[in-house]
Amino acid sequence: MGFGYNECTNISDDPSKSVHLMIRYRSQKQLTLAGFSSPFRTALDPENRWVKLAQLIPWDDLARAYHKSLLSSTQGRPAKDARIVIGAVIIKHKLCLSDEETVQQIQENPYLQFFVGLSRYQTEPPFAPSLFVEIRKRMGQSVFEEFHEAIIGAIAKKKPVQKNGKDRQSPHDSSSGSTGSAAEMTQASTPAETEQANRGKLILDATVADQAIRYPTDLSLLNEAREFSEQIIDLLYPHTAWSRKPRTYRRKARQAFLVIAKQRRPNRQMIRRGIKQQLQYLRRNLGHIEALMATWPVGARVPLPHWLMRRYWVIQHLHDQQWTMYCGNSRRCDDRIVSISQPYVRPIVRGKQHKPVEFGAKLSVSLTDEGLARVDCLRWDGFHEGHDLEAQVEAYHRRYGCYPEVVLGDPSYGSRDNRKYLKEHAIRFAGKPLGRPPVVTDENRDEIERLKAQRREEYLQRIPIEGKFGQGKNGYRLNYIRARLAATSSAWINSIFLVMNLLILLRILVFAFKIGRSRLEKWLKAALAGARKGCFTARQISSIRTSEIMMVAGSTY
Repeated sequence: MGFGYNECTNISDDPSKSVHLMIRYRSQKQLTLAGFSSPFRTALDPENRWVKLAQLIPWDDLARAYHKSLLSSTQGRPAKDARIVIGAVIIKHKLCLSDEETVQQIQENPYLQFFVGLSRYQTEPPFAPSLFVEIRKRMGQSVFEEFHEAIIGAIAKKKPVQKNGKDRQSPHDSSSGSTGSAAEMTQASTPAETEQANRGKLILDATVADQAIRYPTDLSLLNEAREFSEQIIDLLYPHTAWSRKPRTYRRKARQAFLVIAKQRRPNRQMIRRGIKQQLQYLRRNLGHIEALMATWPVGARVPLPHWLMRRYWVIQHLHDQQWTMYCGNSRRCDDRIVSISQPYVRPIVRGKQHKPVEFGAKLSVSLTDEGLARVDCLRWDGFHEGHDLEAQVEAYHRRYGCYPEVVLGDPSYGSRDNRKYLKEHAIRFAGKPLGRPPVVTDENRDEIERLKAQRREEYLQRIPIEGKFGQGKNGYRLNYIRARLAATSSAWINSIFLVMNLLILLRILVFAFKIGRSRLEKWLKAALAGARKGCFTARQISSIRTSEIMMVAGSTY
């Protein structure tokens, strides 16, 4: 069974626009474990973790969301099959592999080949590792939003129905008034039908996804900028009519840098003197570069590669920032550059005990009852996460059709404006109230103790989001993002949260199987009791096949 080329016209959301694309895609329904052709004598184990995960993921919904990002790709070769692309991204971040290692693992492992949708085992790599860069560029924030919506719908289908009134009921039961999925809530005909009572809890917090850059210092940044300027001079000089190459003093500049860099603990005066020296060398080189570029006519192409031209623009801005801080004897400036290769990265001061300054993207994350984490805001500056509370609550309302009952967050979310907004929507903020504490009297002593105990309990309920951050950083390298561009770094971060949310499906399936097994045992006991009373015969009980038992168990979730 090979990949077919299908002309798709229903990818666009606008029915008036007909978009014709040649894409490769095989539906999830066409892939079965029995149909996978393997050269090995033993067949694939259906209990393998990749086989189970492949059966749970809503591939068709994910593929539909991924194909929307290809609306502009009307020329060239057809895109890779969506399941291969999405499956490779999941494998990469679940196993914390590099791009090259991910492709090699898929090439060598038949279970991974089945997971990405191949119909038979093949020794050729599914695609080149460099394709990961284009995949990350293509996966924008809107694509991941639809991925998460598909996961919400899949979890709603897998969650078991609890008979107990105190427990959570199925989202698909419209008469229960439960939360339900976002897709179901949008099917209501009138706004009155979609409005429900506040339900569930929303946990909010922020963290920083550290970028894989060298720890920046002013002296090391200036030395690196000076080396780039010397490289630019070396490339420009052969294309000019100058009789003599400009002098750069690279050996003296390198030696002056190493004298300070090799010191274990250089004092501040020594560092300031070294910064002044590197600034002087860098300013001299930038003047030479401007003189060399002046020999080309206006509009002519400068013989520099694009990546080095970007470095030239960055080091000019870096020189201006460092000179301003040196003259003002300051260590702060706006939009400070901490990496020449990744100039979009900014220092984020969060006051952590062991890490007061972090370098990467700041994330504003929300966590629901099911353990689903969503990246609601991703920025490269140190923004105040409390300003995103209103947008996060409204996003919760769009996804589930109702507002949360309680919002759990640290004191940074408990501003007066946020509390006023939550009060207007009958949402309780789990935090210490503003103003002076009330005077303790005999009449209000019990009420004050009750409120304190409630706040302590709700504070403990915020722990899952901290655990989610720990899971991402310790298990999936969220604290070491190796992408080079801002857009690809954003896709890298969202892919990690996508993998963590997909594992929720497996956990819910295990829970649902336990619930179904317990109900199946009760059903069998009732059947045996009925056989003793003459309702069923022993032969009828023994004739129940395994498929029938699983069908009965599957009806419970």
